[in-house]
Amino acid sequence: MLDNYVSDPVDEALAALEAIEVPNGVYKPQEDSRLLLAAMAGLGMVQGRRVLDLCTGSGVLAVAAARLGAAEVIAYDISPKAVQCTLDNAEAQGLVVDARLGSLEEALEAGPFDLVVSNPPYVPADRLSTASVGLTHSWHGGRDGRTLLDPLCVAAPELLADDGTIMIVQSEFADTESSLVELRAGGLNADVVARERIPFGPVLMQNARWLESLGMLEPGCREEELVVVRAHKAAGGR
Repeated sequence: MLDNYVSDPVDEALAALEAIEVPNGVYKPQEDSRLLLAAMAGLGMVQGRRVLDLCTGSGVLAVAAARLGAAEVIAYDISPKAVQCTLDNAEAQGLVVDARLGSLEEALEAGPFDLVVSNPPYVPADRLSTASVGLTHSWHGGRDGRTLLDPLCVAAPELLADDGTIMIVQSEFADTESSLVELRAGGLNADVVARERIPFGPVLMQNARWLESLGMLEPGCREEELVVVRAHKAAGGR
């Protein structure tokens, strides 16, 4: 559900999504990407801004930001395939995106940014992947889903310029309240700006019984709520 959003920028962002090409081994944009795209575009926070897309995957958020008039777009991913995919998609749409191999640490060195968007790995899973880099790492958020969410929320004030904003999409199963608490602890004004309930995809379906055993999922329920968390750093904030 997205309230009070203008339609044209959202349409432009979703046009970027429709044109994205994704090779094997790179995370394909799904409902979470679409929800974050619509929120980013609809809130009018891109034009003229220096934008970071962290965990870029296919590059869809970075490409959409460039389409929406960002002054500069930098995208990071730990997957070389994702970095190349982002570069290819930007070039195919006649746009400039600076896609780089790296993670949160490298993004901090490149900051600060006016706008940070991220669709990080957030799915809780009971088995850790043995691959250092691979498609599993595009969604696997550790046993509580917060392996990257926690450091990202803690680092947000340092990533942001004064009057900057960070927008993160995640599942309810990765504890939305923890994200809000951690962002507010860093002096940011944080809230949820978009929500959507969707059926389980293949990954959550495989982990449904485990989530039920932990009491994180009602027996028989096979839906999750996706949310977009937004946090703003006031001028003069830390």
